[in-house]
Amino acid sequence: MQSNIITLRQLNLSDLSTLQELGKRTFLETFGDSNSDADMQEYLSKAFTETTLKNEMLDPESKFFFAETDAETCGYLKINWGKAQTEESRKDALEIERIYVLSAYQGYKIGKQLFHYAIDLAKQREFSQVWLGVWEKNTKAIEFYKRQGFEIFDTHTFTLGSDAQTDYLMSKDL
Repeated sequence: MQSNIITLRQLNLSDLSTLQELGKRTFLETFGDSNSDADMQEYLSKAFTETTLKNEMLDPESKFFFAETDAETCGYLKINWGKAQTEESRKDALEIERIYVLSAYQGYKIGKQLFHYAIDLAKQREFSQVWLGVWEKNTKAIEFYKRQGFEIFDTHTFTLGSDAQTDYLMSKDL
């Protein structure tokens, strides 16, 4: 890593192509070895289109943030509230939908910094709860969230290509 200094900044539409590239790359790095190539490609071709990401960026109840070094964009965060949440709207709650960091930057606590930034934003906006979904096979992430005070409250199905997977829904009261 070129620098230990990480800055976080909110995205705007001029960041769309960088978000698209980073989103595909980090998702593939994170889950590519655990899923078929066909399922990964089908998901990536739908979830990270320019139109899909632009619509998400324009939603007034969603925000994206980049983690950047002086050399490159190395990770990102997406939060939702209100009707933008991916599950039935949970009143007075903020959803952490995505936290992804490039594999070359794993171990530098960038994901943890993005996570705590989301928690701070939830507190600033006076939400009473934060929640997220995490794949049942992502034990490292599940253990991290448990250490942060999150508890499993439900499950939902996440379809990756043709594969119906189970995500744990986890929440923490603020």
